[in-house]
Amino acid sequence: MHWEFWTKKVDEEDLIENGVYEEHNGTSRTAGMNGSGPSRLVDPLEDPLPGVGTYEDFNTIDWVREKSKDRDRHREITNKSRQSTVALLHSISDAFSGWLLMLLVGLMSGALAGGIDISAHWMTDVKGGLCLRGFWFNHEHCCWLSNETTFQERDRCPQWQSWAELITGKSEGPFAYIVNYLMYIFWALMFSFLAVILVRAFAPYACGSGIPEIKTILSGFIIRGYLGKWTLIIKTITLVLAVSSGLSLGKEGPLVHVACCCANILCHLFTKYRKNEAKRREVLSAAAAVGVSVAFGAPIGGVLFSLEEVSYYFPLKTLWRSFFAALVAAFTLRSINPFGNSRLVLFYVEFHTPWHLVELAPFILLGIFGGLWGALFIKANIAWCRLRKTTCLGHYPVIEVLVVAALTALLSYPNSYTRMSGSELISELFNDCSLLDSSQLCGYKQPANTSDTGVDNSLADRPAGPGLYTALWQLALALVFKMMITVITFGMKVPSGLFIPSMAVGAIAGRLLGVGMEQLAYYNHDAVIFKGWCSQGADCITPGLYAMVGAAACLGGVTRMTVSLVVIMFELTGGLEYIVPLMAATMTSKWVADAFGREGIYEAHIRLNGYPFLEPKEEFEHSSLAVDVMRPRRMDPTLAVLTQEGMTVGEVESLVESTHFSGFPVVVSSESQRLVGFVLRRDLLISIDNARKRQDGIVSASQVVFTEHTPPLPPDAPPPLRLRCIMDLSPFTVTDHTPMDITVDIFRKLGLRQCLVTHNGRLLGIITKKDILKHMAQMANRDPDSILFN
Repeated sequence: MHWEFWTKKVDEEDLIENGVYEEHNGTSRTAGMNGSGPSRLVDPLEDPLPGVGTYEDFNTIDWVREKSKDRDRHREITNKSRQSTVALLHSISDAFSGWLLMLLVGLMSGALAGGIDISAHWMTDVKGGLCLRGFWFNHEHCCWLSNETTFQERDRCPQWQSWAELITGKSEGPFAYIVNYLMYIFWALMFSFLAVILVRAFAPYACGSGIPEIKTILSGFIIRGYLGKWTLIIKTITLVLAVSSGLSLGKEGPLVHVACCCANILCHLFTKYRKNEAKRREVLSAAAAVGVSVAFGAPIGGVLFSLEEVSYYFPLKTLWRSFFAALVAAFTLRSINPFGNSRLVLFYVEFHTPWHLVELAPFILLGIFGGLWGALFIKANIAWCRLRKTTCLGHYPVIEVLVVAALTALLSYPNSYTRMSGSELISELFNDCSLLDSSQLCGYKQPANTSDTGVDNSLADRPAGPGLYTALWQLALALVFKMMITVITFGMKVPSGLFIPSMAVGAIAGRLLGVGMEQLAYYNHDAVIFKGWCSQGADCITPGLYAMVGAAACLGGVTRMTVSLVVIMFELTGGLEYIVPLMAATMTSKWVADAFGREGIYEAHIRLNGYPFLEPKEEFEHSSLAVDVMRPRRMDPTLAVLTQEGMTVGEVESLVESTHFSGFPVVVSSESQRLVGFVLRRDLLISIDNARKRQDGIVSASQVVFTEHTPPLPPDAPPPLRLRCIMDLSPFTVTDHTPMDITVDIFRKLGLRQCLVTHNGRLLGIITKKDILKHMAQMANRDPDSILFN
């Protein structure tokens, strides 16, 4: 049945499915809140009741009511500000509070991100050894302090010792390799075990990326505790542990969750945001921009990411505040300087060669690869996550994390490109080879005449040497490994982002193609495609640029981002002149991936978890009418309604207890079914309970009245309970012949939870957001029962 109460008892590790229930939700623009109409006069209780107008967990907010409440509050403050200086100061502080809140969110998020970056870098290096000068120094900082470091071997210094040197006193040989291998696996298991145990014990909501849930919350859904203080503390700690363990995951998605937790906690300092769910979501939209700003050092990209990918409601005021908060966060992170290079960007690149028009063909090829990989990854990951949810695999999250961590460590250590962290790998792949570069990726055969170098220490294209061939084989193996391990890693019960693993896959593919193009140009510089722009001894092809374009293509294929992704990429690398290749690859990857399915990874996870999310990008293409979707259907029981007069408190309580709807239409009488208004179940229960405690004479036989004037009652009758103040006098209605595409647009644009269906003014039924989602699932040949929430 559609209106059944669902309780689904699932293991505590499961992210959301604790006490799942399915209800009808009501839209309520409470009459008493929309000005000082006569409905206030008949309310026997002058003060607003605590709890009236609030929402239960796993419910959708009423955007219209929340915006109406805020307008009333703002109007009241403006009117009072003309009467006294104190009220004027209060009005100014109220206007300024939003900017102050943005400042605090930016400072707090920037500080936390800086701490996470520094801690993760140090703990990643601990898997390889320790600094004798001070255990708190990571490998890079330890060797900076040494006077014995050479440029060619800048990672080797006496102050940094591997575990083999510390335990056995030897740095070379098979035994030393085995000791280092075992210590690497030990630390990987230790960090991943601590991460999953802390998540399971203290904050089950701290696992995963967090972006699918934040998208759902921003659309108006309520998940209590998802943005709470415990989630923030545990997510911050376990994010460092998960990244340091070497699992194929990133910290960028979880940093968006961390920033939103900061914003939600700080909202409680300001009454305007604490008491209004819609206003709070404006702050959370800005916080999502802050998350990307501190994750990548890309403040403008962060604002565009929030606008394009995450936010449901994004007014112009939120755009300005997002920009300000992202600026503050980026400035805070720059002050902390977690990368130690005085730069805000994560992967700074300096390519010395401009790209040529001919290279658009391989860039588009990378876009095709990114789109195919994105579509394949989404299908494989969703299949694996569904397997996790429906089999016993989901009952053992600790064992799953430990097995995946052990497998990752075991397979990644022998290959230097999988052993290093995702950020280091991408940085290495983006790098442009210079004359003094000691990287294996720069293992070319040296030209006989060393004066054959280009400007700014860049080198002319050269033939590949043995070192480069070895690196290419290792990269090819790393590509296969990363593609497979990321599928089973994303969605485990530890904080796990997808940006870095996706970019790593694309960067490897791009570097391989870039080196291939470079060798093709070197050996065939007289060919038609190279003639005129790539002469012998010139620096024509930049493999690092191909890695950058490949990274953008793969990330675009997985997330379906376009504008924000291109801006993030050029902010991330500083490669402003390479916007066109990035745009070409990103757009191609989106088109190719959309050919296999329009959902990005976050939308796919939202659908997997059954959240009530109406995707704004999805078109409703069916010709059904409101009467086809509304409840009750022909075989269903009649719609439960309240009459505006004639029902007793006992009858109302009995109706509420026998059903599990979230609201009830109020009609003139059972016979006429003429619609009067709508009452929320929660408001009704709170009001009756409060009246029994505070009003004399209210008993089960008392009449419940929703009319403006009390009807005449017998002399011996108990006093009536007047509840007009909690009734929405203008519920949204559509006629039974309204096309569903228009109804869906109304739901999307107004953020409705439900609307009533009428015929010539008579109530016929109700359509909830869940009814629409079930209908859309049915039309797309998906299981309609997969929508678990309303």
